[in-house]
Amino acid sequence: LFFGPLLMSKKLCGTNYPVCISFIVVNEFCERFSYYGMKAVLTLYFINYLHWDQNLSTAVYHAFSSLCYFTPVLGALIADSWLGKFKTIVYLSVVYVLGHVVKSVGAIPSVGDSTIHIALSMVGLILIAFGTGGIKPCVSAFGGDQFDEEHTNERRKFFSIFYMSINAGSVLSTLITPILRGNVQCFGGDCYALAFGVPAILMVIALVVFISGSGMYKKSPPEGNVLLDVCRCLGLAIKNRWMSSKYDSKRKHWLDWAEEKYPKRLIHEIKMVLRVLVLYIPLPMFWALFDQQGSRWTLQATRMNMAFMLNALLILMFVPIFDVVVYPLIGLCRINLTPLKKMAVGMIFAALAFGAATLVEVNVMQNKWNGIKYFKHVVSMCLIPFHLLHSRHYYEPSSHHQPPLIVSTRSYLSIHRSRLPLLLPKSFTYAISHRYTNVRCTSGSQDFSINLGLLDSGASYTVILKGVSQPTKMEDVMANNVHIAWQIPQYALMTAGEVMFSITGIEFSYSQAPANMKSVLQAGWLLTVAFGNVIVLIVAEGAGLDQWMEFLLFAGLLVAVCIIFSIMAYFYTYVDPGELDKLFPDKTADDIMYLNSIEKRTKM
Repeated sequence: LFFGPLLMSKKLCGTNYPVCISFIVVNEFCERFSYYGMKAVLTLYFINYLHWDQNLSTAVYHAFSSLCYFTPVLGALIADSWLGKFKTIVYLSVVYVLGHVVKSVGAIPSVGDSTIHIALSMVGLILIAFGTGGIKPCVSAFGGDQFDEEHTNERRKFFSIFYMSINAGSVLSTLITPILRGNVQCFGGDCYALAFGVPAILMVIALVVFISGSGMYKKSPPEGNVLLDVCRCLGLAIKNRWMSSKYDSKRKHWLDWAEEKYPKRLIHEIKMVLRVLVLYIPLPMFWALFDQQGSRWTLQATRMNMAFMLNALLILMFVPIFDVVVYPLIGLCRINLTPLKKMAVGMIFAALAFGAATLVEVNVMQNKWNGIKYFKHVVSMCLIPFHLLHSRHYYEPSSHHQPPLIVSTRSYLSIHRSRLPLLLPKSFTYAISHRYTNVRCTSGSQDFSINLGLLDSGASYTVILKGVSQPTKMEDVMANNVHIAWQIPQYALMTAGEVMFSITGIEFSYSQAPANMKSVLQAGWLLTVAFGNVIVLIVAEGAGLDQWMEFLLFAGLLVAVCIIFSIMAYFYTYVDPGELDKLFPDKTADDIMYLNSIEKRTKM
């Protein structure tokens, strides 16, 4: 008890930064490494390990991403109404760790059959979604709580450091986990269990680091959730408005029908929030494009001759460039670039990014062979005389993680279909170039293995067996030669759009919200991300378009949404939440009674 206040008052190296924020920043770095590291290989895991097609993989990926942004509302409710921020972060981090462990176990081939793998993967993803989403609205706010009121400048810089830690964790994880998957072999193939296990270890480290600073934190008790009060006020206003008669006195605004129970200041604050939430309605379309970097763009990259992730790295470069160079230059040109104008320009950049992705996709698809769109390798296995007929999809049971190989056969070669490896009718794959060193064949009563060597992405091969172990490989259709560098423009455009849209949107939401309503607007902002992923899920499953046409559709939709948003922004009037104290300088007796009722309710 004696050392508690002393620990909480300790500062970093004579500054006004509390020592405890270092634990929070390290915790966030490890947590983001854990989350993005897992997501970096998730789509390829669905395709190459669970053998799902690209549409199902994309749908599940975005369903998971959407759930991660629906659950923050639940986390905010738990923290503000029940457990407080510290306990909510700890308890949901445990759920987070369990999700990673279950996901890793599901990637071990010897643990059950494909049904067990799918079940474990889905359970793990659901636990991860509740863990990461639940702590999302709590960690940054908990960090802000550690600063004294007079240290506002330090608090603002803390949020910048916090944001940088997010992207640093993302950069390292998207580089390391794909290497662990592809370069480290375990259980006879690519090591997805390790690729998912390392993020689990990082989440354990995040939890341990966060708990280690427990004695230094300022832990505010739960004070009641303003989101619930907002919902109750809205419900009462709608109910009274619906039940009113023509003889009742008119109200200037429909929310004024709640004045009989709720204070005027609260009603005025809700009006301010609703005006911003209306502007949020078109925003999910931006996130529908942005989050495809981890699904459709990843699949596009794997059909090229390399694969990488650029967004997080570019963010670390673009944020200071825009703050120090771009925005000051625009100011020198006397252009009034308001926050809403920045967001509209960010949408245009995202649409241009998908236009660039369309051009890349068209060039990649020019390498497809005989109308086969979704396959990596086409191989004809034959004894002379022999020529290919059509593609069938087979897979080698002894190499569970080896990408599916498309094998063509014809009657000149005596191969009994009952003796061939397991048929996988939906084993479409975009896996990058892979080395096949142990391909099993059956000829009559003889089983043997051959070494096909490296098969490049998008190529078509004919392999002639002059003997049981002497294959001759000929490349009929050359491999995809579209270099991965052609994806740089689309990533650069999307990152520029993110800087202007996302960061500006968060600042706009914070500046336009009353002090006690900022959590409400943050929950609304996160929900736009969730609904954006729902849009992708619907289009991926329902549109049935070629990939380049789908990219073009999304670009066109975002341009249309940008026009609508610009019209709405034109009629928006910026407000200063600080003016509320001038409008409502004194609390009425009804306001005091209402606040007292809240205090009594939250202490129960």
